[in-house]
Amino acid sequence: MSVSHNVTTAPDGPEPELVARARTGDREAFAALYYEHYRVVYGYLLVRTRNRHLAEDLTQEVFTRALRRIDAFTWQGTAFAAWLTTIAKNLYLDELGRGRTRLETPVAEFHDPQEPGWGPESMALRELEAVEAHETVRTALHTLNAHQRHCVQLRFLDELTPEETALAMGRSVGAVKTLTYRALRKLRWATEAVSA
Repeated sequence: MSVSHNVTTAPDGPEPELVARARTGDREAFAALYYEHYRVVYGYLLVRTRNRHLAEDLTQEVFTRALRRIDAFTWQGTAFAAWLTTIAKNLYLDELGRGRTRLETPVAEFHDPQEPGWGPESMALRELEAVEAHETVRTALHTLNAHQRHCVQLRFLDELTPEETALAMGRSVGAVKTLTYRALRKLRWATEAVSA
């Protein structure tokens, strides 16, 4: 099966050359990509797993898969780091599916169901409010352009730092901060409009 490589959209800089060399089997080129992106991938997985050993294991698997599939990578307006993050996300979701990673939700305090305000009616109202809030946010997200949505997803859903987001998007940290600010301002305006 042949894989088409869209090299014309590759950004300027050393990374496209490293990727091209890694595709030909150049181990040093792939090692350079590994050292360049290890921290972002490991940080992404550590935030989700909250387990250093598991994050390290999954990070190694990300790069093993990336090496095996480097021919499948094409430049599509996102950086190489975004491709690695997608592999990491899929591995993490696989890990959750196998049940090896337990998600724990901290509970601030326990409430007595017999206390006023904790009956079935108030619980149903809280659930309804959560659904309405989710719908409001989903509607508001559609008011953002593709770059703003991608930035918000990386920053707040994938919980990347501004630096990691900049690397994943192939932008400067300043550009990411500006994009985030504008996206949040637009979201705030849109959620207020939807709620009104």
